[in-house]
Amino acid sequence: MSDAVGFALQAVSFDALKGWRDDDPSSLFEVMAACRRYISETKPYHMGSLGLSSADLLPLLEEAEAFRPSSAEEARAFFEKYCQPFRIVRADGASGFVTAFYEPEIEVSDRRDATYRFPIYRRPEDLIDLDDQNRPGNLDSSYAFGRVRDGLIDAYPDRRDIDQGYLEGRGLEIAWVNSKVDLFFVHVQGAARLRYPDGRLGRITYAAKAGHPFSAIGKLLIDLGEIDRAKISMQAIRAWLAAHPDQIDEVLWHNRSYIFFREVPVDDANSGPIAAAKVPLLAGRSLAVDRLIHTFGFPFFIRSETLTHLDAGKPFQRLMLALDTGSAIVGPARGDIFTGSGYDAGELAGTVRNDADFVILIPNAAAARFL
Repeated sequence: MSDAVGFALQAVSFDALKGWRDDDPSSLFEVMAACRRYISETKPYHMGSLGLSSADLLPLLEEAEAFRPSSAEEARAFFEKYCQPFRIVRADGASGFVTAFYEPEIEVSDRRDATYRFPIYRRPEDLIDLDDQNRPGNLDSSYAFGRVRDGLIDAYPDRRDIDQGYLEGRGLEIAWVNSKVDLFFVHVQGAARLRYPDGRLGRITYAAKAGHPFSAIGKLLIDLGEIDRAKISMQAIRAWLAAHPDQIDEVLWHNRSYIFFREVPVDDANSGPIAAAKVPLLAGRSLAVDRLIHTFGFPFFIRSETLTHLDAGKPFQRLMLALDTGSAIVGPARGDIFTGSGYDAGELAGTVRNDADFVILIPNAAAARFL
């Protein structure tokens, strides 16, 4: 089966999945139960162009609800019984690709002072959702947000405009950060834990964005010859910015995209952030995908021969759930692996840029449409 985005689904057997027999997907069942509750009690997930719906997924989630595996073998057997694997094959023959993301923890203050000068903003009241009915003709179809003024809609101010004070005085500040670079990477990750001076722990997650396309500053620095392509990573970018403080604004403003946040309760400090699928992310088992193609909640088996630092030198090979998305996650075999929260998770995530094989597991009844 193929479609306009340039890929095909190729049915394969579980026995043909290299690394499948070495994985233990037992931890996914609790997250699957959370997905079922959200779909049943709140609303179904948006269906991607692949044509898989929450209704297609529900039979699997309902079977998983009462199933608690006692071993890795039992967990794998569950998916073998109720799913058919399909390898995602790009039309251009290229392999899939994975990066990684994490939930930063940053120091913040309730009020602005000489140290804490950079605001984390809530969604502004003049930011509106755009669709094909209200999007102005001069805005690309990728713009999902815009500004309304005096009944007219145009593009929202970008990162430079907002950094230079467009939103000041509106009372939108959630907290203040002491590093513009740290705040930028919170925008890139789309979530963060906030550590206040009195020890309180807060949490923010994505609420909306200004609407402009995401432009990777890593690519900019590669194109300028500042960082070698083979050495690009979050750590390398941070090191370059630290060494060139006079150029921070110039580089950060290259990425016009700007993210707005909302506060969420910290019910469990050990639980991951709640992202686009509205369930807590599970470190090492949650995948961000292109939601224009894929539907949240579906299992993906991801294998990367070259990604070894997440599993003590062994190739990365895990069953994961599609639970999030991102501006840079575009394409049928493109994923972002959630590595967890805090500094160590960031060190793991920052260097993930690897080719990978993507296999989607489709519940049997829906799989019949693709065979």
